[in-house]
Amino acid sequence: MRRSFLGEFEEIVLLVVAACPAEAYGVTIWEDVQQQTGRTITMSAVHATLYRLEEKGFLSSLMGGATAERGGRRKRFFALTNAGVQALNDIQEVRSRLWQAIPPGKFQLIGFKN
Repeated sequence: MRRSFLGEFEEIVLLVVAACPAEAYGVTIWEDVQQQTGRTITMSAVHATLYRLEEKGFLSSLMGGATAERGGRRKRFFALTNAGVQALNDIQEVRSRLWQAIPPGKFQLIGFKN
């Protein structure tokens, strides 16, 4: 299988799906992404990313039952696949290695103050 790389927004969406304590669907994912990042995100950007991640094999989805509160419409629920879990683990390892490779005091040398 060809390896697919994750963009920043794809990684954030995957992490939000992984962190959902209940079933993850479009609106909850959209709200959590905005809350966690402090960004204003369109619902269509989240939906496009969810479908792209499903095409890449990192998410799976299933349709829930129709509800009266949604006017008879059904929700699509998303869950991580094994490939999605592996992708998140891989990116976490890469990021950890990169952060550990930064020499002590490097940020002070370039004038960064925290």
